[in-house]
Amino acid sequence: MDALHIGSHTFNSRLILGTGKFSSTDVMLRAVRASKAELVTVALRRFNREQLEDDLFGPLSQLEGITLMPNTSGASTAAEAVKAAHISRELSGSPFIKVEIHPNPQHLMPDPIETFEAAKILASEGFLVMPYISADPVLAKRLEEVGCASVMPLGAAIGSGRGLSTAGMLEIIIRESAIPVIVDAGLRAPSEAARAMEMGCSAVLVNSAIAAAENPEEMAAAFRDGTSAGRRAYRAGLMTESGDAVPTSPLTSFLGERR
Repeated sequence: MDALHIGSHTFNSRLILGTGKFSSTDVMLRAVRASKAELVTVALRRFNREQLEDDLFGPLSQLEGITLMPNTSGASTAAEAVKAAHISRELSGSPFIKVEIHPNPQHLMPDPIETFEAAKILASEGFLVMPYISADPVLAKRLEEVGCASVMPLGAAIGSGRGLSTAGMLEIIIRESAIPVIVDAGLRAPSEAARAMEMGCSAVLVNSAIAAAENPEEMAAAFRDGTSAGRRAYRAGLMTESGDAVPTSPLTSFLGERR
């Protein structure tokens, strides 16, 4: 697969994994390996060297070829997200930060105002900022203008499994964006990852669909293949749609000719 470029970093995989909700650390690690993902996000609260059963940073940092992208999940304001980003960079040494601010625990929709404020500050401080946002083309462009390394619009609400319900807005964001567009949240099936990639998304981030599967390792492999297939189809060029039927063998008029 052709490489994904985020800032000065290059990745061979276009599947990014979240690490929450897995039944155990071992299951999560096997899923990460099966996915072939090279960029993995982990919440700051899972950096816990004093309670090893809650610590994901230690095990993930031992995996070869993995770049960690700490996220600010749990923050409800820009100030909290900026503070979490500073702590995450100090602990992990990673230049990446996924800005994730959702003040309402009922719907977990990202706060556009607080997200923009946090992203602007962190980008000016040299972070590679990857903000999780609603599928809002105006906000996406504003975040690009303040120096974000990518934008991560949602396909549907976190953990909902409703797929690409924002497809129309995603198409606008992709068309207007000069930085990578990564669909984050809502995907349930590998076919939806393929569709996102066929639309022209740069990558997809998947968590719940893999963690909640009966066999997370196998589902991770399926998302790996779906993401790859969608990207290949996008690069190959999909045929144009038509409202009318178009015969595949146009030279059949002779059947109606009289001899």
